[in-house]
Amino acid sequence: MSNAYAQIAFTPAVRDEQRRFGSADAYARVLSPERQGGAILTAREAEFLTACDGFFQATTSETGWPYVQFRGGAPGFLKVIDARTLGYADYRGNRQYISLGNLRHDDRISLIAVDYARQKRLKLFGHAMITEDPDVIDLLRVDDGPKAERGIVIHVDAFDWNCPLHIPIRLTDAERDHEIGRLNARIEQLEIRLNNAAANKKADALQE
Repeated sequence: MSNAYAQIAFTPAVRDEQRRFGSADAYARVLSPERQGGAILTAREAEFLTACDGFFQATTSETGWPYVQFRGGAPGFLKVIDARTLGYADYRGNRQYISLGNLRHDDRISLIAVDYARQKRLKLFGHAMITEDPDVIDLLRVDDGPKAERGIVIHVDAFDWNCPLHIPIRLTDAERDHEIGRLNARIEQLEIRLNNAAANKKADALQE
């Protein structure tokens, strides 16, 4: 786990549980001031986030309840503006505005993006800003997409690559079709090789 992420996630209550179950010493090293990192997005994180077609977003209500919502779109709908800033265009949905209301009250936000096909997931902590500036919205909207109501700009405070151990492998329709196409091409190549080998064997037999 990155230092920046641990500084936020490892609250006193969490550290108490770690001590209770014997993992406190193992995680103490990530809290060391000498171990920095996990706040500045690199090319690896930027590539992963811009390629994702959805992520889970958590906010907190005025009464302290967490609220998790899925945000999806074509790859590229989540914009990496710079090494500390993400953003996406917010479109009209069912008009419940739960996430929006939560963020007006508490701008803290948590995201987790999962690539099921490659068993990778990235989680982030940040602070969100709601904007209705048309220039910002235009920057965040997907080309040729519908009109967005607002933009959500997220200042990244910390990120961490999560353990891939229990991520099930799932494919989108596009990923499935690509894999089927690859396998069909491989089968065709093998069939050609087998047919050529059989033809050569037959020719050798006729010459004997």
